[in-house]
Amino acid sequence: MATTVADQLIEVLVRAGVRRIYGLVGDSLNPIVDAVRRSGGAAEGGIDWVHVHNEESGALAASAEAQLTGTLAVCAGSCGPGNTHLIQGLYDAHRSGAPVLAIASHIPSTQIGTGYFQETHPTALFAECSSWVELVSSPAQMPRLQRIAMQTALADGGVSVLVIPGDVTAEAVAHPTGASDLVAPTSVVVPARDRVEALAGHVNRARSVTLFVGAGARDARTEVLTLADRVKAPVGHSLGGKEWIQYDNPYDVGMSGLLGYGACYEACHEADLLVLLGTDFPYDGFLPQAHTVQIDRDGRHLGRRTLLDLGVEGDVGETLRMLLPLLDEKADRSFLDRMLRHHADALEHVVDAYTSKVEEHTPVHPEFVADVLDDELADDAVVTVDTGMCNVWAARYISPTGRRRIIGSFRHGTMANALPQAIGAATAFPGRQVVSMSGDGGLTMLLGELLTAAEHDLDLTVVAFNNGALGMIRLEMMVAGYPSFQTDHGPADLGALAAAAGLHSATVTDPRTLRGALRTALDHKGPSFVDVRTDPNALSIPPHITGEQVRGFALAGMRTVLAGGVGKMVDLARSNLRSIPRHPLR
Repeated sequence: MATTVADQLIEVLVRAGVRRIYGLVGDSLNPIVDAVRRSGGAAEGGIDWVHVHNEESGALAASAEAQLTGTLAVCAGSCGPGNTHLIQGLYDAHRSGAPVLAIASHIPSTQIGTGYFQETHPTALFAECSSWVELVSSPAQMPRLQRIAMQTALADGGVSVLVIPGDVTAEAVAHPTGASDLVAPTSVVVPARDRVEALAGHVNRARSVTLFVGAGARDARTEVLTLADRVKAPVGHSLGGKEWIQYDNPYDVGMSGLLGYGACYEACHEADLLVLLGTDFPYDGFLPQAHTVQIDRDGRHLGRRTLLDLGVEGDVGETLRMLLPLLDEKADRSFLDRMLRHHADALEHVVDAYTSKVEEHTPVHPEFVADVLDDELADDAVVTVDTGMCNVWAARYISPTGRRRIIGSFRHGTMANALPQAIGAATAFPGRQVVSMSGDGGLTMLLGELLTAAEHDLDLTVVAFNNGALGMIRLEMMVAGYPSFQTDHGPADLGALAAAAGLHSATVTDPRTLRGALRTALDHKGPSFVDVRTDPNALSIPPHITGEQVRGFALAGMRTVLAGGVGKMVDLARSNLRSIPRHPLR
């Protein structure tokens, strides 16, 4: 039975099914940490403390766990700097829709407002990166506030922050803990019938239709492909939608955006009607800003990226199930076939550019690393991806299977996310293959988490794309017309650092040894590290470009400059061409 507020907090977490807290012990957190110790750990029906070396990493690890499980994950930070370290990871969790509870301990309650050592104002600090943040100022508020925080995180799909002064957590409980049901959202948003009928009218009148799919269509893959078949529509996707819709898709025309490839951009702009399905794709410059309809369960997303002919608030699957009986089947597939051919041609072009003597090229092509890694991954692997060029390689080379997960900071875009997210994934799924695609820039920002992986003997593999440069930042500078500056620092011996931290480590400079090094690392039980010295000039642009070229580069030329191959997607494109009828196109 709980005797202190800290005991009560842990008891409520355990009853809610939480099995671990990610964080860094000390100071105002001490009563909570001691309650964790006395709980006996998850193996004895209590809770585990997963020690990390930076609170930011704890929040990113919790974010990954919550995204993978769909259940509440918990992190904690001590007063002052501990809280402010949490913020970066919590921003990522909140924007990723991860249900995370952050326990932000605070200075002694009697000192609040006095300018005390390490004093901050957590309720103000966390306001922008959470759905709910409140201060517990007395034991009488517990456990009610904690349960509100947990329920809000689950219901909103985001972050709740419980701020508790250290002296309050050490006080005796004021109320019995009791039991109260926590409800994870399971209901779907049913669209208004008249909106669905209006949507059917738009689709039936359009001669050509393109579907652009985001992560909101995660549970509606069958309905999306049925719709594509009914109206002969090419299907493009955002990065968030890739893992749910791209695999085994006979209508696939690739991805749009700065990392895009294939015919998606053209399909979106040339169709009579563009249908956005469960996507809040932020890059409005890649959308036609006309002849568009949108389906989204969150009405706040409707029309905020592009002009809409019609918006439908509703779950994608539920909406399409209502829509499909109202649609006429289209006989003319000439637009679809033309986009499929264009898609295949585009992929063939970039594959040719990438494959020339690639196994002889040193420094190693980063595209080659990602392509070989994709071969060696387990079908249900979890791949975490650093922000920057690793996003490009994952988008183009890591093949979805319907079981693989790809986790990254795709909405917040923070560097250094991949290794902490891999820690969360490996902790939550100890029997599952977990791989971090880490850039050297991001990895070295939170290098101490190599120690976390070793200390907990986590079964994960870090593949470091070590080019000694901030590749994406260099490219951004050049796109904007600036010469690159302070982006190139030379490769560090990351393999030696990983070995010193206690990881099984290998360094690859010869592409012919890459596959063997990856296979050995993936088969190793425990943390492993592969330091691949990759080519910093793998992505290049002409040394002299005009202002007009720069402006065009941002939308169209980028697709060629970033066209370093597309892995096994070209096989899918070739396969889809075989389904095109042999009769002349109309």
